Amino acid sequence: MPQKSPFQIDIPATDLLTYLFPQDEQPSDIPIWIDAIEPKHSISPKILLEWVKRLGVGLYGLGIEQGEVIMMYSHNHIFVPVAYLGISGSGYIFSGCNPAYGVDETVYQIQNTGCKAILVEPSLLDTVLRATSKANFPRDRIYLFSDRESQTINGIHDWRTMLGSIEAAEKWHWKTFNKEQSQSTVAALNYSSGTTGMPKGVMISHQNVIANVEQSLYMRDLEQSYHPSNRPQERWLGFLPLYHAYGQLWSIVAACKTLSPCFFMRTFSYAKFLEHIQNHKITHIQTAPPVLVMLAKRPETSSYDISSLQNILCGAAPLSKELQNEVSAKCNVNVVQTWGMTEVTCSCLHVPGGLDDRSGSVGLIDPNAIIKLVDEQGKEVGPGERGEIHVKGPNVCLGYWRNEQATRDTFDEEGFLRTGDIAVRDEKGWHWIVDRKKELIKVKGFQVAPAELEALLLEHDHVSDAAVVGLKLEHEEFPRAYIVIKDAYRGKTSDRDIERWVAERVARHKQLLGGVKFIEEVPKSVSGKIQRKILREWASKDAKNHKQSAKL
Repeated sequence: MPQKSPFQIDIPATDLLTYLFPQDEQPSDIPIWIDAIEPKHSISPKILLEWVKRLGVGLYGLGIEQGEVIMMYSHNHIFVPVAYLGISGSGYIFSGCNPAYGVDETVYQIQNTGCKAILVEPSLLDTVLRATSKANFPRDRIYLFSDRESQTINGIHDWRTMLGSIEAAEKWHWKTFNKEQSQSTVAALNYSSGTTGMPKGVMISHQNVIANVEQSLYMRDLEQSYHPSNRPQERWLGFLPLYHAYGQLWSIVAACKTLSPCFFMRTFSYAKFLEHIQNHKITHIQTAPPVLVMLAKRPETSSYDISSLQNILCGAAPLSKELQNEVSAKCNVNVVQTWGMTEVTCSCLHVPGGLDDRSGSVGLIDPNAIIKLVDEQGKEVGPGERGEIHVKGPNVCLGYWRNEQATRDTFDEEGFLRTGDIAVRDEKGWHWIVDRKKELIKVKGFQVAPAELEALLLEHDHVSDAAVVGLKLEHEEFPRAYIVIKDAYRGKTSDRDIERWVAERVARHKQLLGGVKFIEEVPKSVSGKIQRKILREWASKDAKNHKQSAKL
């Protein structure tokens, strides 16, 4: 029988802007989004709302229809929350594109979203111009997007030139949603590979975001010494990428809701990460296992005073209890796990924030959600038995953008989302992630779809067939390719040649850092489907002898 969360809460049924800026309350003028290097460079909710309104007026002025997509291609900076909330709050759909993407990856997202305007960080303009040229995207709908005013570059103007005036913004107001509109209106289109296949746009509604923030904060406050209405002031470090669901939920929406100052890092550097924790007295971070590996293993950790750090929320990929406990002991900090995926907005299982759990558990079901664990025959399993997580709740996405087949394949006959992650639970309702059924590879917390790399490899003139799987090395996982070379090129192409060729065409986390191995034939079923179980067995054996040739 499906397990209901032991917790039930009231979730506001409205739009994002009304949720964060109720009409009967004055917006706070406390700086919330702060440049970690230059702290005086900051934005308060009050200032953000002024910019959001100007952006709303400007987008209307472009004649873009409601429900269309606006894409952002940028590193983190303090105006990204303006774009996220301004676009979604104006009735449009925000879609962030990974700034590490190459031209072809960017073309794919431009074409798949059908976006009507692009906000691009000036330093990344070259990639976007090449991508938009290939995609036949109009140059007059590309705008330079920075936290500082930019001069025109190659005919591309600063986004401020498109905004409405301050006077027009004062008269403008967003449309307030009722319950049905909150549930059905897409706020963000975040890209995920789901359980299989190419990246797909996950449709995240206003209600999804609001629900997951409320769920996450509720679980954060559980088992604490304080009452939720009197939560002590927290200070966060915003290094999670804001094109990603994890960063959006915490560093933008939750930071605004809780008025928690969030110091933004433009890009991640471990030394700077430690320095910012020390200098800004950071109390809480939201992160993924690779950062905990650094905290545990890197010598720089002991060179900085990070004693202000009280709590680490870790998600995005499995975390071993050994690593969790090593960091807890070394840094004298509470490490609590969460489980989720883009399709559940961000998360759906949490260890209560006030508990010092050392078991490696990902915790209890979030409020108002329901989970069942299902075996390979489609039958529910009981406590102590392995099963795929199927989840239903107010934070579960609407489906995949313009991909009805993938949506149908992802939801079961009872409306539960098939997640592809394998878990066990105990009699008390605590869950542990034990395996992954889905094909995707998790690299530094980011998804890599084997199908995407396989399709790319088949474009190589020397490659006859290819299959990609994750190679696990200690606490890390990297893409590894098993390749059949055409007869005419055998002995003329090396594994390094293939690795370099791929590296020139994909983002860093998609590169074949797990290596390349030439084989005679890719193992496939009689129906032609790659037998990934065999590939995983090969990779497990290869990992014992594999020497990692590169680090992210």
